Amino acid sequence: MKQIVCLHSLTPEQTRLIEQAAPGYKLTVVKSTDADPALVNEAEILVGWSRQIADQVLNQDSQLKWLQTWSAGVDTLPLDKLEQKGVLLTNSSGVHAIPISETILGMMLSFSRQLHVSVRNQLKHSWETNLAAPGRDTLSELHGRTAVIVGVGEIGSETARLAKAFGMRTVGVRRSGKADPHVDEMFTMDGLHKALSQGDYIISVLPLTDETHHLLNADAWAAAKPGACFINAGRGPTVDTASLLEALRSGQISCAGLDVFEKEPLPEDHPLWDMEQVIITPHVSGSTDRYTERVIDIFVENLKAYVQGKELPRNLVNYERAY
Repeated sequence: MKQIVCLHSLTPEQTRLIEQAAPGYKLTVVKSTDADPALVNEAEILVGWSRQIADQVLNQDSQLKWLQTWSAGVDTLPLDKLEQKGVLLTNSSGVHAIPISETILGMMLSFSRQLHVSVRNQLKHSWETNLAAPGRDTLSELHGRTAVIVGVGEIGSETARLAKAFGMRTVGVRRSGKADPHVDEMFTMDGLHKALSQGDYIISVLPLTDETHHLLNADAWAAAKPGACFINAGRGPTVDTASLLEALRSGQISCAGLDVFEKEPLPEDHPLWDMEQVIITPHVSGSTDRYTERVIDIFVENLKAYVQGKELPRNLVNYERAY
């Protein structure tokens, strides 16, 4: 019988949904550390990824035809080898739109209302009412400000929708330049610096590709609106960290909310830890108690098409673009 191997825990209901969608397949749920190499080798469909099973998945006898990742980003996968093997690759894009956009808005609100400063003062038992942000005499508001979202996809669109609910103007940057209903003005990547010049808040949700590596660099910060706040919930290596540090020290970038970094975990002695104007979260903006539910919804929709020999309708990765 054809095999589906899932490397992540499922509820009985999620198991039932998969089995109903593919009656001719046997579903095995197993941790990658416990997976029998022979089972992995026989899997036609794999849900999840681990370096521990890479050899079984990529060898010439492997039966793998489709890999559904548990993440939206695929930059850590052996894309060349998967492409050479002719494996269909789908990611979990769309799973993260709600938790990441809410994290972004949380950071924006924190910087606008200086909530992070009050939390730090609370730990010191300090009743401090002077919470003005750098370059401002009083606390601020999101209302009327401009959010520039770099890398508008599902996450960027949802972030723009939330920003509009707070009365913000939204500017987007995306490779295609295609309009989005929640974005007031859209630029292609060629217009990045023009877009950055408008942003009170610059939000990156970029994937990591050859094109986006260190895209946010000294030239980008120089083009940014002076005193802009930067938030990165995309990929760490899209930012040249050394230039970001310099921009933060000079005040060209007034504050930064960072969930991702060039090197993870962020080294204990890194200067970002000690910067009062920086909020750090440990690459958890996409985490949510609804995660597995949403991945399985995507997978089951694709699975129904797959068993009927149809094109997968959701999240098929373009190997050339790496997303």
